[in-house]
Amino acid sequence: MQITEIYKSLQGESTYAGLPCVFVRLTGCNLRCSWCDSEYTFQGGHKMTAEEVWEEVKRLSPGGGLVEITGGEPMLQERELIPLMRQLSAGGFRVLLETSGERPLERVPAEVIKIVDVKCPGSGEFGTFNAENLEALHPPDEIKFVLSGRADYEFARDFTCRHHLAERVNAVLFSPAFRKDARGVRDSSHCLLDPQELAEWMLADGVPARLGLQLHKFIWDPAVKGV
Repeated sequence: MQITEIYKSLQGESTYAGLPCVFVRLTGCNLRCSWCDSEYTFQGGHKMTAEEVWEEVKRLSPGGGLVEITGGEPMLQERELIPLMRQLSAGGFRVLLETSGERPLERVPAEVIKIVDVKCPGSGEFGTFNAENLEALHPPDEIKFVLSGRADYEFARDFTCRHHLAERVNAVLFSPAFRKDARGVRDSSHCLLDPQELAEWMLADGVPARLGLQLHKFIWDPAVKGV
């Protein structure tokens, strides 16, 4: 497998935000989102076998716990990733998979919690979500929309209602995008969409979703990697 980094930090997003988590960040992505904060994963990295990844995860969190497979787009390495996720689950870890949903997800083990980032118009990758993946969702899974403005919000709101997402998954998450050049100050001034404005829209529309902030960017410098 091509791996960019493996590290332990606090989970910054999803309903697991705030919990200790080991992150396994795979190299490579076939999308180029306008607000992407992990362009350093597009190339490089280093080769590791699934067994080496397993050993490093156990070293960082010997008692089990939460582990997130992320990227880049981890499903580009599906052939090696599927057995690794099964091994992690069988070894006592709760496994999260962060994916765009552009790649088929039906082979992801049922015990793995999928966090699917459906791309909105402002991402520059609108329309890449594979609608067939809606049938691969399970009740513990989560759907995330990263929003940069009103058009993104309206798309996410309508998609959520049209596909009855709140009835399909554990949580629907609306999250303001951060500026790619964010650094230094750890506050919402770096958000492309003001969280207060987003909150007011959600309350006005009664949208069945949860407002999510990238917690790690309010704890550490937004430009810092490996946190």
